[in-house]
Amino acid sequence: MLRLAVTTSSETFERMRDPLAARGVDVDHLQAKERVVDLGTSPTREFDVGFVYPSRLMEGGVVDGRHAIPWVNGRDAVVTSRNKAGVIAALARAGVPVPETRLVSNPVSDEDVAAAVADLAFPVVVKPNSATRGVGVAKAADLDSLLGIVDYLNLVHDYRATGDQSYLLQEYLSDARDYRIMVLDGAVVGGVERRLPADARDAGRWKHNVHRGASARGIDVPDELRTLAVDAADALDIDYLGVDVLVAGDRAVVSETNARPTIDDGKYADGFWDRLAALIRRTAEE
Repeated sequence: MLRLAVTTSSETFERMRDPLAARGVDVDHLQAKERVVDLGTSPTREFDVGFVYPSRLMEGGVVDGRHAIPWVNGRDAVVTSRNKAGVIAALARAGVPVPETRLVSNPVSDEDVAAAVADLAFPVVVKPNSATRGVGVAKAADLDSLLGIVDYLNLVHDYRATGDQSYLLQEYLSDARDYRIMVLDGAVVGGVERRLPADARDAGRWKHNVHRGASARGIDVPDELRTLAVDAADALDIDYLGVDVLVAGDRAVVSETNARPTIDDGKYADGFWDRLAALIRRTAEE
C-alpha cells in the first residue's frame, strides 16, 4: 500500500483517509510545524509521497531534508500560487483574463500610488501579495482612503524582517459572483459558489471567503468557466489547483489561485478520488 504524507491535520486529512484507503493509498499525518525536531536523528516513519508541500516553507525544507519524498504540488507550485502578482502576470501573459491589477513594491511615494490607480474607478481593492484567506484585503472608496490603507502597509514594510514588501491594487468588480473551481490533473473535478448571507451583504460586507463566514454551495461548472480554470492551471503548470473566478455580467476573470486548497465534503464530480489516487501514484513513481 502506498503511504501518503499529509501535513495538515484539519478537514482535508480526515476526508481523504477512507476514500484513498479504498484505492490503495494509506494516508498518514506528518507534522511539519508546532513541534521540536532533533535534526540529527532519522524519522521514525517513512513515506512514499507527500500531498501538497507544507504551508510554512522553512519547516517544509526540514521535512524535505529528513524524508526526501516527491510531492503532489511541491514547493515550486506552492510558491508560484502564493504570489498573487506573479499569478496575475503569468495568466495575463498566457491570455487568461484577469482583473486590472497593479503591483506596488515598496518604498514608493503617494504620487506613485495615485498614478497607479489613475485609470481605475473607485472603489479599488488592496491586497497583500502573499496572504491567504482574505487576510489584509481591503476596499478603498477614494484616494484618501487608499493612501490611509497604504500608510499602514508602509509601517509594516518598514520593519526590516518583513520579507514581502509588495501589495496589489486591483479593480473592484461590483456584484460579482465568486467561484472556486477545482482542477485536478488537467480536468475540472468540481466547483463551488461562495456567497455571503444576505444580512452580511446588507451590512456592507463584500469578501466571499468561507473563513470569513461565506457559504460554499456545490455547482455544475459551466463550460466557459471550466475552460478558464483549466487554462489557468495549465499556464501555471500546477496539477492540483483551486482557481478563484469572479463573474460580473458577461465578464469572467481569474482573481487568485490556491495550490493548497481544502478538499470540501461532497462537492466533487464522480471519479474525483480515482483521479486523485492516480495522480498520487504517478507522483510517487516520478
